[in-house]
Amino acid sequence: MTADLDLAGRTPDLLVILGATASGKTRLGVQLAGVLNGEIISADSRQVYCGMDLGTGKDLHEYQGIPYHLIDVAQAGEEFNLFRFQRLFLTAFTDVKSRGAFPILVGGSGMYLDCVLRGYRLPEVPQDPALREELASLTMEELAARLVRSNPRLHNSTDLTERARLIRAIEIAEHQGGGSDDWPVLTPLTVGIRWERGELRKRITQRLQERLEQGMVEEVARLHALGVTWEQLEFYGLEYRYLARYLKGELPRNDMFHKLNSAIHDFAKKQENWFRKMQTKGTVINWVEGGGDPLAEALELIRRAGL
Repeated sequence: MTADLDLAGRTPDLLVILGATASGKTRLGVQLAGVLNGEIISADSRQVYCGMDLGTGKDLHEYQGIPYHLIDVAQAGEEFNLFRFQRLFLTAFTDVKSRGAFPILVGGSGMYLDCVLRGYRLPEVPQDPALREELASLTMEELAARLVRSNPRLHNSTDLTERARLIRAIEIAEHQGGGSDDWPVLTPLTVGIRWERGELRKRITQRLQERLEQGMVEEVARLHALGVTWEQLEFYGLEYRYLARYLKGELPRNDMFHKLNSAIHDFAKKQENWFRKMQTKGTVINWVEGGGDPLAEALELIRRAGL
């Protein structure tokens, strides 16, 4: 656990709990909410969607009556972007504070966390049919080159690997509208939960097995039956991508499990890399050890922060 809270003498007005998938961040956030009269604000890019429960690891049973926000705020299949998340976060943050409760941002989606902690200035960008028609004939390499030219300070390199994300990123980068100027000055206390890599891998595999037993395949089949296309499921990545391929008959079940398990392990590494990048850009993350007593360590940080 780091000894440096780096709050410049200020009392935090936001607690942030972050960590890789399967690290136990939701449980820790809920435990701390019980101590602080807190409410959870989710920072997960897929838990915003209704009906995408097991595949996104919502674990709503863990909340135990603690109020939560930014979960189930969009329909599966509709577009949900960083701008919309940032606006909804600000609304939830203001609402929680106005009722005398304490806001606790919990999640593992690095860019969602970063856009709050560093206050990205984001424009609201509608779809541009003419631009999309222009981009339709370009190859992935040509699209990637155009995006880098349009936005040399690219926040998210995954935009370069998926066509739909590439096109949307170009749309945003080339938009001429104004951005968000009303972002508040926040004083966050950021706590990260981490595990020894081998232990985290075991937790990821066990969690995947449990979710499959609980009906994750059936969840994806149900979403498709309700009108979410195979292409949209592919776009949502990880569980939805590999289970869609299994349901289409492109992967045997055993291959699906092993490929998905490996992909989630890789995703956890990317999350950890993103958190390190946040630290290099000035975000102070106070780490607690998942294999020890993360609640006790977090409570000590909270005490030292004056909460």
